[in-house]
This record gives sequence, structure tokens and C-alpha cells, in this order.
Amino acid sequence: MNLMLFEKSEWSHNGLVVTGRRAEHIVNILGLRVGDTLRVGELNGLVGSAVLEQVSGNSVTLSVELRDEPPPMPSVELILALPRPIMLQRILKQATVLGVSAIHLIRSRRVEKSFFHSPVLQPEKIKKLLTEGLEQAMDTRMPEVHIYQRFKPFVEDVVPTLDGIGLLAHPGTKTTLVDVFGHGAGEKESRYERDKKILAVGPEGGWSAYECQCFLDRDFKMFTMGSRILHVDTAVVALLAQLALLRDC
Repeated sequence: MNLMLFEKSEWSHNGLVVTGRRAEHIVNILGLRVGDTLRVGELNGLVGSAVLEQVSGNSVTLSVELRDEPPPMPSVELILALPRPIMLQRILKQATVLGVSAIHLIRSRRVEKSFFHSPVLQPEKIKKLLTEGLEQAMDTRMPEVHIYQRFKPFVEDVVPTLDGIGLLAHPGTKTTLVDVFGHGAGEKESRYERDKKILAVGPEGGWSAYECQCFLDRDFKMFTMGSRILHVDTAVVALLAQLALLRDC
């Protein structure tokens, strides 16, 4: 927990009182004492610092000062064919750590219907995983998460409303992300900086030919990371890292 997050409703003129996981982390993991400070942030708000004022039983009282803007909103949205629940938990957290503005969990031909009944998709569970990712990345801007149980309505009705260049991760092509955004530094910068990115990552068995064509018909650019076959959670991290490298280089 590099940044302790709290809801606006938790904070009053009497200070911020936290219990449970956050209080335990402050006292037992960080080993803070009265008068010590830590980094805090209001969910979807400013970042600042807090002074530990009191430890009472299982609760901790903090005085908070917020003064800094959080990092800019990430320019990447993730379209993800819903993976197995245990893998989804890892992806939700790690995608948030690396930075996405929204996650669209969708049905595809190789996604089992039972995945959509997983407790991981409960709003409070999703929020917990995203919060852990934000705490690690020292950010406050929580990604939006949308769930779609039918593929065709998603690509026909939702995809056209998304803003950005569509990127379809799929083996079987020789095009790379560098090819998509141009080889020269000036060319890469002009296109990469201008466009938001919409990254589509398929299920363990990959997108079907029909699904690929649906994305291509909506101007998505198909690209590959190479010949090695990755698990979905590994692929998501690797792809977001490649986009971050293109952004920063």
C-alpha cells in the first residue's frame, strides 16, 4: 500500500478514522506512531499526506491535507474476453497498476457462460481489486468496469462509441505495435500522442475468425507480440507495458 485511499464520505472536520485492513497496515506493516505521516488520496480526487493523531483499539485517526493532483487519466481502455475468475482477479489489479481508464469485460466464443456468474464480478469485489491496484500505483482515478454478456451487441453498439485507435492483439500477423504507430520517432509521437488506445485482448484460445473480422471491420489494427503463446494475465501485463514504453520513449 504505497498510497492509502479513502472515500470522501469517510472524511469529516474531525479527521479521518480508518479501521480494518488500512488500520492494520498503518500500525503493523508501516509501524507508524502518533505524529508520523503517510501518503493518502481521496478516491477519484486529490493526493496529499496525513498525520497519525490517535490509535484506539482497531481504529486509527488521521488528520488529512490534500493538495496534489493525481497522475493524468490513462489513455488506454481495455477490452477483455472474460477469463477464468482466478485470472480475472490478477488482471483487474495489474491492469489498474499499469494504468487503464476503463475495462470492458465481454463474452466471446471461447468464454464459458459460467464465468459471468463468478463472485469476482460483484461490484464490491471489483472495487476492492481496483483499489489495491491504485494503492500500489499511487493513483486515485479508479477505472470504470463494464460487463457485456453478448459479443455482437457489444461490437455493434458499444465499440463505435469508444474514442481512440483500436488495437487487436492476435497471433497470426507480422504487424507489431511499432508498425502500427510508425517506425520514426516523429511519426510515432504524432500518432501515439494524438490518439487514445482501445486494446482488445482475447480468451485463452484466442479470438475466433468471426470476432477478429468484427473488430477489423471497425478499424481495429491487428498486431502481435511474437510467436510465444502467453496466458491472458501475462499478455495483458506485457501489452500494457509495451504501450507504456511507446508512450515514454
